[in-house]
Amino acid sequence: MSKVFVIDTDKRPLDPIHPAQARQLLRNKKASVLRRFPFTLILKESRPESPVLPLRLKLDPGAKITGIALVNDATGEVVFAAELKHRGFAIRDALTSRRQLRRSRRNRKTRYRQPRFLNRTRPQGWLAPSLQSRVDNIKTWVEKFVKTAPIKAISQELVRFNMQLMRNPDIQGEEYQQGTLCGYETREYLLEKWERQCAYCGVKDVPFQIEHIQARAKGGSNSITNLTLSCSKCNIKKGTKDIKDFLKKEPSRLENILKQAKRPLADAAAVNTTRFALLEVLKETELSVETGSGGLTKFNRSQQNLPKLHWLDAACVGKSTPTLNIKGIKPLLITANGHGTRQICGTDKFGFPKRHRTNKQIHYGFQTGDIVKAVVTSGKKIGEYVGRVFCRATGNFDIATKSGRVSGISYKYCSAIHKKDGYSYEY
Repeated sequence: MSKVFVIDTDKRPLDPIHPAQARQLLRNKKASVLRRFPFTLILKESRPESPVLPLRLKLDPGAKITGIALVNDATGEVVFAAELKHRGFAIRDALTSRRQLRRSRRNRKTRYRQPRFLNRTRPQGWLAPSLQSRVDNIKTWVEKFVKTAPIKAISQELVRFNMQLMRNPDIQGEEYQQGTLCGYETREYLLEKWERQCAYCGVKDVPFQIEHIQARAKGGSNSITNLTLSCSKCNIKKGTKDIKDFLKKEPSRLENILKQAKRPLADAAAVNTTRFALLEVLKETELSVETGSGGLTKFNRSQQNLPKLHWLDAACVGKSTPTLNIKGIKPLLITANGHGTRQICGTDKFGFPKRHRTNKQIHYGFQTGDIVKAVVTSGKKIGEYVGRVFCRATGNFDIATKSGRVSGISYKYCSAIHKKDGYSYEY
């Protein structure tokens, strides 16, 4: 079961506790709720000499979702788990829409100016906004966890595949390359690259063999650019034939295979774009940072017969992974929504101002995005509602609950549970 974070009155992180202990502390009024997501208590006394067990924060960055796990290396217990959903695609679409509106407007007779080029410079280490947001999201949550849990080390999946090892299988320097893991990197990469189907006949959902495009007997290497996937039937049929002779009756398939063999994996390349930027962010915490590859993560997960989930992938990152205890863990699902828009006004389809927005964001102490609890005691909507609030200057709010959106709830019935922080939460 996911534990509850605890800090003392001096903001010192203590050992996370069982939810039953948290309820007892609240009943005895020895602690108060500091934060709802993740659930954190603050004690009403200082405990400077209370011993704490060090935890390791483990991260599995993904293109859409990043897995997060807090693991006790000594016992293997997963103390807390979460999955962070990024908003990179929303940012990309917003920037694309803005660019199209501006270009359309400038190309019409309603506004003209001479074209200007290279009038902006990008700083060193610049990332596209959709990628930078991903790094910033992870940085935000690393800082939150460091403040609320006794974290002494971090593990990050630095690369999805160990490209250097696959290009030169005899490379030295990593212990696991000579051990049981040898071949995992290549196998997983080829499954992704060739879309889990035979390169020669296109069959799916059968056991695949790693096939040398140019046979070893004819001087072919073990480089990843010379490997593909093949079903048993095609592998036997091809044997040591030259691929040009084997596929001389299918020139289009031959051309596609030769092109695909040299093409890098697009998804892996996208994830790798931010890997070192994220690594530098983690090093700024001054904690010990361990890195591992995706092949090693899969190996650790397979050894313990764990299902493929983002938070479990995170728990299996790195060589430090112990035998995990995941009993009762329910991951917190975190979705990055942003803090709204900085645009002063919207635009119509022609790119011209349509409607001015109000600068006032807080109404009666509430802001759109706060999670509130409304206890309505009179009128047609008597009941209790919990959810994200949509504020209006009139004081009549809408609340998005699990069962749907409830409108016309007065601010007088509302009390804030969790203030807006740019994220939404669910279990």
